[in-house]
Amino acid sequence: MSAMPRNGNTFDEPIPEGYTLDSVKPPKYWSMPDPPEEDPMAYRRKPVTSAHAIDLTSNPPKISLKDSAVITPDGYVRHGRYGDLPPEIAELGIPLEYLVLLHPAAEGAAALRHIAKDGEKGTVLVYAAGEPHAMSAAQLASAERHAVVAVLSGNHSGNEDLFDALKSIIKEPGTVISEEFACVKTYVRDLVHDTMKGEDPSTYYNAADADGYVKDFQQHAIEYAQMFPEGIPAAVDPEQYKFTGKEKDRKYYKENVTAYLSQFPQGAPALNAATVKSNFTKEQYAAFKAKFGKQTAAVISADKEVIDHDFSPPKLMRNMTEVPEQVDDYILDQKHAFGGDELFIPYEFSPLQNNLGNGLETLKGGPILGAVIGVTAELKTAAEAVANAGESLKAKAEALQFLTEAEKNAFTAARSIMALAQEAGKPVVVVGGQLPGLETVIPTEEDIQEALVGMEIEEDGTSRLNYFLQLYRASDYPIYEDYAIHRASEELPGPRQIIVTK
Repeated sequence: MSAMPRNGNTFDEPIPEGYTLDSVKPPKYWSMPDPPEEDPMAYRRKPVTSAHAIDLTSNPPKISLKDSAVITPDGYVRHGRYGDLPPEIAELGIPLEYLVLLHPAAEGAAALRHIAKDGEKGTVLVYAAGEPHAMSAAQLASAERHAVVAVLSGNHSGNEDLFDALKSIIKEPGTVISEEFACVKTYVRDLVHDTMKGEDPSTYYNAADADGYVKDFQQHAIEYAQMFPEGIPAAVDPEQYKFTGKEKDRKYYKENVTAYLSQFPQGAPALNAATVKSNFTKEQYAAFKAKFGKQTAAVISADKEVIDHDFSPPKLMRNMTEVPEQVDDYILDQKHAFGGDELFIPYEFSPLQNNLGNGLETLKGGPILGAVIGVTAELKTAAEAVANAGESLKAKAEALQFLTEAEKNAFTAARSIMALAQEAGKPVVVVGGQLPGLETVIPTEEDIQEALVGMEIEEDGTSRLNYFLQLYRASDYPIYEDYAIHRASEELPGPRQIIVTK
């Protein structure tokens, strides 16, 4: 088929011989504005009056009549599932293709209403956050200032673009993890705990640990001085000093090896172990560390007056062990005066003070409110197989053995999320289908309205609900309807909802 009709008419003929649906590609001009009116021969896209999702539950797949949005002759929008939408919908600026996803969005709103009651803020767990229904729940929960721990299902694993996009949508302390990570229950349990309680870095370091740090440093410095004595470049194996060439080259060897080794820093002067352990205290270690900070800042800022061109850590270490320095009050207190108030410098490691996180807000998600489980094909197959296997654990385990790895992972990851909510005595709800033994949410008029408001385009161009869409304009080329169905039925279709517009 031609790439573009000359007269602007659509093509109704079948795919030409030798072509396949795989060879049909969206034209480049889709991403470009229509040409100016002065060019009457140029091709212009036809107006879109309807949009349809692909119904993969039918056999064979076809465009959906339920998940569709059509502009009626009188200018209203009619949804295939919910009927005529409110007239004010035109004022919200919602794209027609977004209205196709009104049902998944309403499911997400219903799920959040079910688990987040009475205005309580907390942590919401979501499985299959790459699917439209679960993605809606995750986005709405994050917009309501809940912390969201979202799990990407296996068919989206490895898709870095989707992973990064969702992480940018979900606000901290919420996060996004892969299904493989969620399969390890201890990992996801620790992650959810940190999200709930706040990842406070000050808990990672105890001032009492400083003695251990200093002892380790003393021992490492002594071993370093023994390994690389003064006069021998550091990090160079002594074997490199041995001459292994021909006798006629011996007279040039010393000159060549000296030039080669000159590029390496020199080794360390000898250290007396007893002196190091008695004189190099926590206070001396803090002063030693401060010298590195000063030298590094000078090098970065290219401050030639401050840079010490003879800066040698091994020599500093030797000098400070032989004659301990007077440590100033700034290093001892590790405080910074700002605006008349003394504040600890956050994340400034000191063996004398625990300053990690001081002065910085620790974000806490709060208690678990519940879990939202999005249905995927793999999870549905696995859940039904386990439910039909019988009551005994042995029977359930045997049922799992006959599943594919993708189905096992989906079941394990979803169970990890469910277990955390159930242990906390919180509800678990299902969106996007049905699973044995779990409640599927049913959207109400209130949920539909919440979904519509969530899709509203704000003045700054943002909205609370965003999706990944791939559009095929059958108004331009009818063959794109078939191609969209073909694409949607592929294995691992990717992080998108395929929609046909007409």
